[in-house]
Amino acid sequence: MAQIEREAMEYDVVIVGAGPAGLSAAIRLKQLDGDLNVVVLEKGSEVGAHILSGAVLDPVGLNELIPDWAEKGAPLNVPVTDDKFYMLGEAGAMRIPNAPMPPLMNNHGNYIVSMGNVCRWMAEQAEAMGVEIFPGMACSEIVYGDKGEVKGVVAGVFGLEADGSYGENTEPGMELHGKYVFLSEGVRGSLSKEVIAKFDLAQGKEPQKYGLGMKEIWEIDPDKHKEGSVTHTMGWPLGGNAGGGSFIYHLEKNQVYVGFVVHLNYKNPYLFPYMEFQRFKHHPMVADLLKGGKRIAYGARAISEGGYQSMPKMVAPGVALLGCSVGMVNVPRIKGNHNAMLSGKAAAEAAFDAIKADRSGDELTAYETEVRDGAIGADLKKVRNVKPFWSKWGLTASLMLGGFDMWTNTLGFSLFGTQSHGKNDADATEEASRHRPIDYPKPDGKLSFDRLTNVAFSFTNHEESQPAHLRLKDESVPVNVNLAKYAGPSARYCPAGVYEFVQEEGKDTRFVINFQNCVHCKTCDIKDPSQNITWTTPQGGDGPNYPNM
Repeated sequence: MAQIEREAMEYDVVIVGAGPAGLSAAIRLKQLDGDLNVVVLEKGSEVGAHILSGAVLDPVGLNELIPDWAEKGAPLNVPVTDDKFYMLGEAGAMRIPNAPMPPLMNNHGNYIVSMGNVCRWMAEQAEAMGVEIFPGMACSEIVYGDKGEVKGVVAGVFGLEADGSYGENTEPGMELHGKYVFLSEGVRGSLSKEVIAKFDLAQGKEPQKYGLGMKEIWEIDPDKHKEGSVTHTMGWPLGGNAGGGSFIYHLEKNQVYVGFVVHLNYKNPYLFPYMEFQRFKHHPMVADLLKGGKRIAYGARAISEGGYQSMPKMVAPGVALLGCSVGMVNVPRIKGNHNAMLSGKAAAEAAFDAIKADRSGDELTAYETEVRDGAIGADLKKVRNVKPFWSKWGLTASLMLGGFDMWTNTLGFSLFGTQSHGKNDADATEEASRHRPIDYPKPDGKLSFDRLTNVAFSFTNHEESQPAHLRLKDESVPVNVNLAKYAGPSARYCPAGVYEFVQEEGKDTRFVINFQNCVHCKTCDIKDPSQNITWTTPQGGDGPNYPNM
């Protein structure tokens, strides 16, 4: 293939991803030096289009970044008024008292927010300071310098041929070069994955662990709405099949966020996370809340759950990983946005100091030191054993041991040291012969919905003439290995119905990839037992268009 010629643009800092981490970095850079040239590249059609989070926001990061956020109109309008935890059985619920819980679990002073709308507001602040933000610009390649350092990214490639090649109508995009590149792509970003592998950043660390978070927005009966109310549940319907739980957050305008998280280290390949979510809504406590209401949006996203011991090295020559590209979620608190913001601020400060000292393309070690030794490390270190306890010994033991460990960690020590995670989530999947299929009730179309109907409420769209962005390393593996040994789990673990096994009369089974349905959750890249599926970025502007997730 002939050498592709691209225009190049030079910046001080190039930021990939307009999430809370990337936008915090951009704002902080401009606060430190308004003359710095900073660009933010966002693959969604607009800032916020691909943002999906619970979300109860701890404002600690925003307080440090923009102390007068309230006066500037930040959309933190719903303070948490009450906080409840329940253990569910199939027909009932038991309230877990708040009193024995460690102080870090308290949501007092936090806000129920749409992180999509928070990011839209942050983008307005950044642009007012002179940051260039380009939505609809997917970053598809890393650009390396003469010494092997990360020097930039390729963005804005459109119109590839169906086989992935460049044709006469292909727009080759442009190279954006920076003295430093920040990757704030969120969980399992394709460029971050490449950088982690190339520079062996995960060496000596525990494997990253993940959950799949699914979320619907409902408008409910005003008489049932309690603005500011936060509810978390554990137990039914997952039981011993998988770790996970739910959240129900009452925001403004009689709307409720209903979410469900399934830890992706489950063993049974017959488990169907999406259908577990749909079944959950038929629990009497939830069904009563939603009865007479209507679902207005749906989405899904992987969550990094490995925490403190799974964070890879965050810097390599010319590049820094921010936020969920590293994995900064506090699992028991179900919060990571505050740490993402703090990481963006720390990366910006390290890059500013480096540029001021006339450095470029080296490792921002000061950033990594601040993350591990500062507020983020302190937040994550206290809860580092909760996820391993849950994975090894189940829900009840993790509640007791994890709670005890969190209490002792608030005093500065742990009797358990730092527990290991063991296998990655793909390797945790066991062969189908060791398990029984699970019978899921058919969705009723009122409380529960089939996947494809719900995907329409994610407003996802992909240009169909482009090559599939979900790539198979070996096209024979889905049928010959994953279907034969694992009963084809991709047909179930995907929350958007992208993958299916089609059996036509007299013909061999075909593996079909409906990439148009993809909501960019990355679950397939994580959970495929053969690690045969690689998620890559489609052309810019494609994917979900979340309203106020």
